[in-house]
Amino acid sequence: MIIKPSSLGDIVHTLPAVSLVRDAHPHAEITWVINSEFVPLLRGNSDIDHVYVFPRSEFSGLGAPRSLFPWLKKTRRLQPSLALDFQGLLRSALIAKISRAETIYGMSDAREGSRWFYDRVAKVDRRAHAIERYIKLAQCAGATVGASLRCPIPTGDRPPRFDEYPPFILLHPFARGSGKSLSNVVIEELCRAFAPTRVVAVGQSRRKIDAPPNCVDLINRTSLLQLIWLIRVAHFVISVDSGPMHVAAALTDRVVSIHTWTDPRRVGPYNPNAWVWKNGQLCRVNRLGITKIRRGGRRFRCNDVGVLVDLIRPLVPVDSMLV
Repeated sequence: MIIKPSSLGDIVHTLPAVSLVRDAHPHAEITWVINSEFVPLLRGNSDIDHVYVFPRSEFSGLGAPRSLFPWLKKTRRLQPSLALDFQGLLRSALIAKISRAETIYGMSDAREGSRWFYDRVAKVDRRAHAIERYIKLAQCAGATVGASLRCPIPTGDRPPRFDEYPPFILLHPFARGSGKSLSNVVIEELCRAFAPTRVVAVGQSRRKIDAPPNCVDLINRTSLLQLIWLIRVAHFVISVDSGPMHVAAALTDRVVSIHTWTDPRRVGPYNPNAWVWKNGQLCRVNRLGITKIRRGGRRFRCNDVGVLVDLIRPLVPVDSMLV
């Protein structure tokens, strides 16, 4: 049993570790415990036999007991031989315990007292990238690491009435973390700087943007699978540090991740040929180890747009009909 209910980026980071577990145990039945909103990310994943939904949103308010108690009863019947807690929180360790798993493995950086429930602890480096930490847990389950990692992402669904031609740049400007999102002024400047090329804005936000003529505003208008399809067919992806950025990094080299206060070495794209922006500097991921990036962070400003234009413009063809 794989326990990784959320979030989007963390689930993407877990996919390579689970693929290694599958390779090590080709005849095992693997069940993934996951929040309902992220179930589509596992569509068509041949490494997974069963998806077990953790309906967290239903476990609050006055109606919680009506949903919680039947779910607990059903969970007790799972009884896996081994539970791997990739979440590392008290609730995920409790899920493993409630499932009556014979053995529970977790990581040394687990929080909230969850380590008390583990029969074996994988020693991980807190400063390492999440993918590398999760692989350590997979190795405790008998996995071995080969020359490359497999990260299965579904093909996605085409949004209705959307044509992939002419070529477009996908912009994901919003994130939950404080200070990560791009301001409306920066979003509008990015769109104008790439005109006449289409810029497709996606993501979830309560904010409204004043979209220039070359901007296709799909904010709050795509499902997870539609977002994945857009990432696949876009000629370049610009994203703040977020779950969709990690999906993009798993699918393409043509992505730049914008970091304000987060460390791209720990939480940036796990793709050596992807790009990161931090403190006014732009570099490839495979150069992060030798590039001196100032500590701390600042927001992405309008005067930073030019460096992205210089990088991306030669890589995105301009439709002659739009010039």
